[in-house]
Amino acid sequence: MQKRATDEYSGKGDEADLGGQVRSAVGRLYRRFRSERPEGGLGDVALEVLTRLHKHGPQTLTELSEHDRVSPASMSQTVNRLTSAGYAVRGRDPDDRRKVLFSATADGDALAGATRAQRNAWLDERLRSLSPEDRAVIARAAALLSDIADS
Repeated sequence: MQKRATDEYSGKGDEADLGGQVRSAVGRLYRRFRSERPEGGLGDVALEVLTRLHKHGPQTLTELSEHDRVSPASMSQTVNRLTSAGYAVRGRDPDDRRKVLFSATADGDALAGATRAQRNAWLDERLRSLSPEDRAVIARAAALLSDIADS
């Protein structure tokens, strides 16, 4: 039987299952969060790459591949989808003309911004529906999870 969010963590014998509970909850929340996006033909990976270009500016294929931990061939397919759809463009690196940089177009920036706004609105609405006590617990858990991620 799965624990409910309202169940208390006793700390007795739950340690072995705590990691599984955290992995499950974070994974489910991540998948649910990713499903909140504008209608359209771009998949999750392409939207993530577009968002990275939107937030961090032009990137090489190698930088994008390394960030997402995928092969350059796989990333090439993703950026080809983005450029074909008009959401990204190829350009030359001004410091090294041999390198190709990918950057978001105005349409790409708009889509990345709309996706982020929709996802944030979904999460903010869910958090607002919680009691102040539960929001405080979530805030503490978020801080602890960030500490774990940074360790």
